[in-house]
Formats: sequence, C-alpha cells, structure tokens
Amino acid sequence: MNQAAPTPAPDPRRWLILFSVMTAGVMGPIDGSVVNVALPTFSQVFGVGLHTVSWVTMSYLLVLGSLILTYGRLGDIYGFKRILLIGIALFTAASALCALAPTIWALVAFRALQAVGAGMFMAVGPAIIASVFPPQERGRALGTNGMVVAVGLALGPTLGGFLLTWAGWKAIFLINIPVGLIGFLLCLRMVPARRDPRPQSFDLTGAALGFVTLGSFLLAGSYGEDWGWTSPLILTLVALFAFGAVAFVTWERRVEQPMLDLDLFKNRVFSSANFAGLMNFMALSSMMFLLPFFMQQVLQYDAGRIGMILSVSPALMLFMSPLSGTLSDKLGTRRLAFAGQSLVAVALLLMAGLRPDAQAVDILWRLSIFGLGAGVFMAPNNSAVMGSVPRHRLGIGSGVLATVRNVGMVLGIAVSSALVTWQAGVHTAPGAIDGVAGFMTGLRTAFLAGALLAAAGAFASLARGDE
Repeated sequence: MNQAAPTPAPDPRRWLILFSVMTAGVMGPIDGSVVNVALPTFSQVFGVGLHTVSWVTMSYLLVLGSLILTYGRLGDIYGFKRILLIGIALFTAASALCALAPTIWALVAFRALQAVGAGMFMAVGPAIIASVFPPQERGRALGTNGMVVAVGLALGPTLGGFLLTWAGWKAIFLINIPVGLIGFLLCLRMVPARRDPRPQSFDLTGAALGFVTLGSFLLAGSYGEDWGWTSPLILTLVALFAFGAVAFVTWERRVEQPMLDLDLFKNRVFSSANFAGLMNFMALSSMMFLLPFFMQQVLQYDAGRIGMILSVSPALMLFMSPLSGTLSDKLGTRRLAFAGQSLVAVALLLMAGLRPDAQAVDILWRLSIFGLGAGVFMAPNNSAVMGSVPRHRLGIGSGVLATVRNVGMVLGIAVSSALVTWQAGVHTAPGAIDGVAGFMTGLRTAFLAGALLAAAGAFASLARGDE
C-alpha cells in the first residue's frame, strides 16, 4: 500500500461543509421511508399487485447497494466534490421524472436512476467529513452527520402521510427538487475541490465484478423468502454470488490499483468495526421489519399509531448520536461502541419477551433502550472505521461503510423473515384458523437471533483493541 499524503490543516469552514453535506444527505433516508408509506397508493393508482409495486422499493435498494463501493473509489480518483455534485443533480432530476412516471415500470426505472444519484452522495459524504475534520473532532462531526439518518427515518413516515393526504403521491418526489437545489448550491460553494494529485486508474473489471456479486447477493437475500430458498432462480443467484466473490477477490489481489484495497482489512480496527456495523444494521433492520407486523396483526394497531411508536427509536438516535460522537473524541471509540451495541443486544433480548396482550408502553420502553444503544454505537463505530483508513483511501473506506449498512439491512430482513416463517409453520397446527401462536414463536426466535448478532458485534468492538 502506498504511503498516505500528509494530513492537511483543518478547514476553517469545516462546520459549514458538514452542514452542506447533511443538507444533501438528508434526501436519501427521507425518500426511502416516504416511498415505503406510499406503496399501497402506487398499487391503487397504477392498478398493480403488491409483488409488482414492491419493485419500486427494491429497484432502489438493489442499485444503491450494488454501486456504492464503486462511487467511493471514483471519489478517491476524481475528487469527492465532483461525485457529490453529480449525485445530487442526478437524484434531483430523477425525482422529477418519478413524479411524471406514466406507468409502474417507468416509476421503477426512475427509482433506479434515483438510486444511482443517491449512492454517489451517500458514498462520499463520510469521506468528505473525515477529510476536513481533525481526528479530535471526527467523532462529533460524524455523530452530527448521523443525525441525518435518524431525522430521515423519523420524519419520513409523517411527511409521507401528510403529502399523500393533502398533495397526492407526486408530491413525495417533487419535494426533493427544492431540497436538492439548495443542497447542490451549498455543496458547490462550500465543499473544497480536493483530490489526490497522484495518478490513479479506475478498476473497471473490479467494479463490474463487484456489481454482479453484490447485486446477486442482495437480490437473493431480498426475494429468497418469496421465490423459495431452493428455487432454481435463487440457487442460480447464490451460485453467481459465490463465483463473483471468488473472482472479485482474486482480481483485486492482482490488479495494481484495485477498486477495493483488500489490505485495509488487515487493519484490525477497520475489519472489526465494519463487522460490528454489519451486526448492528442486521439487528436494526430485523426489529424495524418485524415490529410493524406484530403491532398490526397481533395488537391490531392502525398505521398512524404504529408510525408514532416506531418514531421513538430514531428520535433517541437523533439525540444520542452527536453526544456519543463528542464523547468518543475524548474517551476513544472502543468502549462506547461496545456499550451501545450491548444495549442493542439487551433491547432485542427484551423484545423476545413481548406477549400477544402487550400494551404500547411495553414496546415503547424496549424501543427506547434500542434507540439509546444504536445512538451510542453508530458515531464511535463510524469514526473508528474512517480513522483507520489512510487519507488516499477515504473514498474506499466510506464506500465500504455504506455497503455494510445496505448489506446488513437486507440480510437482517432476510434472516428474520425466514426465521418467523419457519417457526410459524412448525408451531401452527395444520388447518388452524388462529396463527398468532406460531407467529409469536417465530417473532421470539427472530428477536433472540438479533440479540445474538448484536452481542457478536459488541464483542468485536471490545476485542479489536485501541485505535
């Protein structure tokens, strides 16, 4: 690995740069959660079934997860600012096209185009922040940026419901246009146009292999339950993933300037913190995926009440993330990441104790522990990842961080869904009318599995040693 360039002096405008990046970055999580709320409306407007309309979300997630790693490397080569601005512009333009979509499949295609743009600004955002902030402020800055995800997750369902009720489905895409324009202008003015002066080349073969490998993995993980884990299509995707992974690693070890510098994983902090992040997002997505089903099918709550209850966790993350990031600058990242991930494990263990006659307060205090733990964990863990990467590899580090997040969310949903379906089938008698008992058994099994995953992440955080 080449020697990193000397660390430049902190940018005096670094907090304005952070605000600019956050303004653009907030579009991604808001758009994702807003669109999920609108799926039933799309089904009615375009006259299609649930399976078809699910591609409005799936096309976005598949393209996003498959390309983020590539964008990180492009940022290292061509400069983070250029990739950021192209991403904002593309996302904003694609949002306008989504509002004009005449058919469901046109909407699916424009959502994929949205994901191309979103992946760009999501991949390079942490790299820009890490490049302009000194190490003693990095945790606070990344924690503050982490509020973007929490704000988007918390605001999205409420905003989506309001726009659908008062302005129609097109408004959920048109709202991105003014936000995108403001974000573009702020980033154009504030973000420095820095790039590594050393000559670099883009690994096109590695990028193609990475896209095929991640794409087949994400598609299999997302639709394995619907299509059947032993169906020919899923088995083909699994084989394609296995072949692509071997080919990708083999190629990246041979090429002089790889898309993914595998030597980064020799750093114990980098590899352990990314593993902990994977476990965290698997636990997070499994809980956020299963709880709405529990509240709707077992407790008979309406959508409005479910949305209000689920907002507790991101609200606490919003409060804790910058605070935890600031503390990590003073205390180090290892113990805080361990403490946060441990709280996540405890929360999921407690979730496994939910009963069919649970009250809203029983869910709320468990969600509060989960949100507290996730908020404490994320900023220190992200700071550990970015702090372990040489400056000329910040884009790759940022891309890996974003890829881990997306893969973890897909895996969490796939694993939890499979566990619930399996256990529900085992514990529900043939011909039984009431499947609540089987569902509750599956729910407990999935939450216990999530607790084990979070505990594994906590152990990885503690065992990786000091930075």
